[in-house]
Amino acid sequence: MLKGDDTRMNYRINPRNGDELSALGFGCMRFPKDVALTEELILYAIEHGINYFDTAYIYKDSEPTLGSILAKHGKREQIKLATKVQPFLLRKPSDLDKYFDLQCERLQTDYLDYYLIHMLTGTHVWDRLKSIGIVEWIDRKKAEGAIRNIGFSYHGGKDAFVEVCDAYDFEFCLIQHNYLDEFNQAGTHGLHYAASKNMAVMIMEPLRGGMLANNLPKETLAAFENAQVKRSPAEWSFQWLWNQPEVTVVLSGMNGREMLKENIASASRSAIGSFTDEDFAVIAEARQALIDAILVPCTGCGYCMPCPSGVDIPTCFAAYNLSTTESPRVAFGKYMMHVALGPTAGVASRCTQCGRCESKCPQHIAIREELKNVKAALEKPYFKPMLAITRRFMKM
Repeated sequence: MLKGDDTRMNYRINPRNGDELSALGFGCMRFPKDVALTEELILYAIEHGINYFDTAYIYKDSEPTLGSILAKHGKREQIKLATKVQPFLLRKPSDLDKYFDLQCERLQTDYLDYYLIHMLTGTHVWDRLKSIGIVEWIDRKKAEGAIRNIGFSYHGGKDAFVEVCDAYDFEFCLIQHNYLDEFNQAGTHGLHYAASKNMAVMIMEPLRGGMLANNLPKETLAAFENAQVKRSPAEWSFQWLWNQPEVTVVLSGMNGREMLKENIASASRSAIGSFTDEDFAVIAEARQALIDAILVPCTGCGYCMPCPSGVDIPTCFAAYNLSTTESPRVAFGKYMMHVALGPTAGVASRCTQCGRCESKCPQHIAIREELKNVKAALEKPYFKPMLAITRRFMKM
């Protein structure tokens, strides 16, 4: 059993509405199979100050499990509850109420503090949702008090992220961000842009799916071990994020007792602007060691863009690199979601070998050759049929 201690949570203020939110949020994508353990973890988290819980309609059993635990112990009013709905579920106006009501039923609540459009990949998706009346529906739900804040989660490139931010007066967003992805997806540029629009910014994947905490290259581990300040690799990742004033909440999927206790303790030590020059140097050394260990030493800076043929070069390489840092299966999944299903499907096979990108690359990467490798690894014979079926299903 988890036992209490005197660890105190740090909080950050939502710039839009003044909500006091825990610096550490509870990501509810993968609860333990043991429901009793899940209940124990959730109650311990609330007792130790975590007040932001993030789930989604498509997270298997997450909404009903979370809802039942909160109702059983009377904890609903003590937290800020966030959940998401995927755009492909919303085909007609009646679907807006259908899925919202179902989610509230699962969560045993009549309002949601933070409601997100899940994986909003670009303005083309938002425009389709507008065509079925989502803007008017949001206005009605907010007037009723059923939705307190409306936002979106995002996986895609930085340019499309800015366009989505500008497409509607969203109050918050959820982006992937960590010290390795500083220039990938929305990146630091997107974090600052959203903050400039007075949006709260929630962070997912602070450890890159565990990659930044486990099985790190020895050179990365050495950078941390040789630092004057002693932190675990996971805490270095969290503290790098919490150092930034634009970050509102950092989510972590905590499915074990020790992980939960360690992350709460880490959050209690967090502070904006706490990093020293040495701390930044440690992160830079650790990042470079990781980059050196991957297939393509792309930092995601985007200097190679735009590609005249529409290839999303940095995102192609980011997915491809997962082949060795995680697994070929994960790499293919990310390639489908982040590259192929984008508004322009910036896949490697669109490359015409013009070479314009290589003259602008500060890393001097043989981009054309590497894109051939990406195509060979991630665009197998089943790729195009699978993509066509998926796009038809999602009506993209």
